[in-house]
Amino acid sequence: MRPLQIAEGIYDVGVKDWNIRDFHGYSTYNGTTYNSFLIIDEKVVLIDTVKKGFGDELLKNISKIIDPKKIDIVVSNHAEMDHSGCLPQIMHVVGEDKPVYCSKMGEKNLKAHFPKKLNYHVVDNSFTLPIGKRTLHFMETRMLHWPDSMFTYIPEDKILFSSDAFGQHFAGHEDFDDEVGASILDHAKKYYANILLLYAPKVKTLIESVAAMNLDIKTICPDHGIIWRKDPGLIISKYIEWSDQKPEKKAVVIYDTMWHSTEKMAEAITSGLNYAGVYAIPMNARKWHRSDIMTEIMDAGLVVMGSPTLNNGLFPTLSDVLTYVKGLKPLNKKGAAFGSYGWSGEAVKLINAEFASMGIPLAHEGLKMQYVPDESQIETCFEFGKQLAGTL
Repeated sequence: MRPLQIAEGIYDVGVKDWNIRDFHGYSTYNGTTYNSFLIIDEKVVLIDTVKKGFGDELLKNISKIIDPKKIDIVVSNHAEMDHSGCLPQIMHVVGEDKPVYCSKMGEKNLKAHFPKKLNYHVVDNSFTLPIGKRTLHFMETRMLHWPDSMFTYIPEDKILFSSDAFGQHFAGHEDFDDEVGASILDHAKKYYANILLLYAPKVKTLIESVAAMNLDIKTICPDHGIIWRKDPGLIISKYIEWSDQKPEKKAVVIYDTMWHSTEKMAEAITSGLNYAGVYAIPMNARKWHRSDIMTEIMDAGLVVMGSPTLNNGLFPTLSDVLTYVKGLKPLNKKGAAFGSYGWSGEAVKLINAEFASMGIPLAHEGLKMQYVPDESQIETCFEFGKQLAGTL
């Protein structure tokens, strides 16, 4: 139960959303958290708020430590509504004349969201704010993952408040990385693949620029999920690794099927890839969520997609996955298409065109089969998988 003490005088007063199962088309099987941080010093500071609808709970958590009216300063690291949605409610209690510190783009976005005038103070990388025995240092991190995003760092406690960076959609009874263990990296990887991958080159540059500041970081407090206190360097190194998008010897075989023909092809192709030494994962697009598919694609060297031809087009679930993946712009992949058909068979051609639009070169021109594949055609699919393995 919040509030959660992070260091002397520093608390996470945010809330856990146990029941959310979809976040912008991203599956959140474990819910999420909206972390908000309270700092008790000569000046009392609140860093970020929470999603609209959770404001009463946030105020209740703050009230367990201090009267919310005694908050002197609010910092908005990120204007997205899961972190600023209840800002007007909080400021109504705290006092609408109190300063709200944000980036230049943060001010623009917050004003666009909330018509009520608040006392915004724009900060940049050179701005520091003494609050007593502590000092707040601000760092703009544009496109990590919005134009307004920024970090707040307290050198005295060696704590980095990282907004949406280094987060995970994870709500558990655990609050810190050492309480969850290595499995938290799976949640962090999914978060990166589905939210930050589009900005991977920018992410790496920003992290390298922050690293060049030689900040001594003991704790990372993101706005979603657990707090990194045991080994904050681990998640930083993972972000650099994921930003490089170096492909592994891995294939993701994504498909859907009408009468099991494309499914039979997918299974044989997967077997051929595995036989040839490639770690291959078959994922039925009707059974696997698009965000889980995207997580597997992130470090795969080969994306193989199979669709039956439906009304001279792609099966709808494959169109959904392709649209989602295209928006995240994965790099360093090869693609291949396959599918069954009744009388026209456009699906392979259409998938190839989608790969071309995504800048994914073809490992093969594709494989299509009419009606139900027989034993010899299943063997052809197996050999097709082996051939694809040779392209990695």
